[in-house]
Amino acid sequence: MKKKTILGLCLASALAAGTAGWLWWGNRAVMVHTISVTDRNLPHAFEGFRIAQISDLHNEVFGAGNGQLLTLLAETKPDVIVITGDLIDSRHTDVDAALEFARGAVELAPVYYVPGNHESRLPEEFWMLERSLDQMGVHVLCGERAILTRQGAAIALIGVDDPTFQDKNSARWPELLEAELERLRDEELYSILLIHRPELLETYAKAGMNLVFSGHAHGGQVRLPFVGGVIAPNQGFFPQYDGGLYTLGDTQMVVSRGLGNSLVPLRVNNRPEIVLAELHCE
Repeated sequence: MKKKTILGLCLASALAAGTAGWLWWGNRAVMVHTISVTDRNLPHAFEGFRIAQISDLHNEVFGAGNGQLLTLLAETKPDVIVITGDLIDSRHTDVDAALEFARGAVELAPVYYVPGNHESRLPEEFWMLERSLDQMGVHVLCGERAILTRQGAAIALIGVDDPTFQDKNSARWPELLEAELERLRDEELYSILLIHRPELLETYAKAGMNLVFSGHAHGGQVRLPFVGGVIAPNQGFFPQYDGGLYTLGDTQMVVSRGLGNSLVPLRVNNRPEIVLAELHCE
């Protein structure tokens, strides 16, 4: 075999190994994405309030017992932890990984959880998950409102389960959510909404939500420089809301790129993330 051929094969092998290593690292190396949220309507007592967001875990495990993920979560020093759906995956009926993570999370800060579309596909497993989460101290918010207090001030944390629990017809989701949010909103309180899907931002803004935490888009799965995500559920190609902070009127929305994968098993240029939102008064 000629030397040039051998050299070419060696270079190709090295390139393939390097690419495989980069892809593995990009799917396993969890990062913390810090987002500063400034809002003139936020009560001054909540200046510097830290919300850590976990989304779309999909039964994934980072380190034994999700120890790597929990260690990184602890380092964010959150005041509360919010989980915005797809803690489990509809392709697997095992909920142990989700419960093991949640068991560790409640030791770090109060945890609030809303289910996503994958939970809606597994009604029996979700019933077991919901009951177990409640027993370990996780606040499961399915059409409920929790009040957070700090130095005499209060804000509302509103949790709504994925609309697929009520209706599979996406055309009806805005109407259903408008009615639900109208029931849950207290006009006198700063309102933070936890809900799985980001593509309905217009509905959340119309309902007067101040801040929204969502996931579902998986960061667009493959991220291109200067372009962003390539494809996301219910948004299609080049999704409008794939990750980060968005504003519509007086409503701001934080979209997590999530942690696990679903139908597409690989992320490209799209590391799994914990979002840390730091709240500030304007």
